[in-house]
Amino acid sequence: MSKVLIVDDDLGIRTSLRRMLAYEGYTVREAVDGRQALAISLEELPDLVILDLMMPGVDGFEVCRRMREVDDVPILMLTAREGTTDQVSGLDAGADDYLVKPFVKEELLARIRALMRRRQPEARPRILRVGDLELDERAHQVRRGGQLVDLTMREFDLLQFFLRHAGEVVNHARVLAAIWGYSSSRVDEVYVGYLRAKLEAGGRSRIIHTVRGVGYVLRP
Repeated sequence: MSKVLIVDDDLGIRTSLRRMLAYEGYTVREAVDGRQALAISLEELPDLVILDLMMPGVDGFEVCRRMREVDDVPILMLTAREGTTDQVSGLDAGADDYLVKPFVKEELLARIRALMRRRQPEARPRILRVGDLELDERAHQVRRGGQLVDLTMREFDLLQFFLRHAGEVVNHARVLAAIWGYSSSRVDEVYVGYLRAKLEAGGRSRIIHTVRGVGYVLRP
């Protein structure tokens, strides 16, 4: 049974989330602030963290950064702050996803399922190659031109998706549904930017191309 850690100083939000997730079969732990969240995450190793941003003491951004130093647990930021700057800051801090309050129950559950799927092992790990780009699913490593490329878990998942559909134009909705479990955002654009910066470092050529008005295609 998957364990979810809810981090929010609002009792009403915690209670609502606990009941919803318990009904769906998740084991739920709660933290009222950032310090308690960090202590619980180290002791109990949750499978997923739902993290508020605006908390007294240690805020959500700092909690996320500290968690990322020791673990790759999926982190979903759940907050009333809906600005693009806050969303990008949350993703840069290490969050895997970002959802604004008030939220729709079905969308939250879909995002949780998508994040949980990321942790499940592949049935047949293999090496995917396009041009000088290579992704080893078993070793969870990416190389370009023989050089290791350091990717976050979400960046790895996104690149894996593109490689599995190499040469195929995939639209924004399909990318979002496959990686994030929903299609009502443009968070894919942020992560494609991250991927390009890392894959093109040192003057390497572009390999993930934008098809204007449609989406993306991966090709040498």
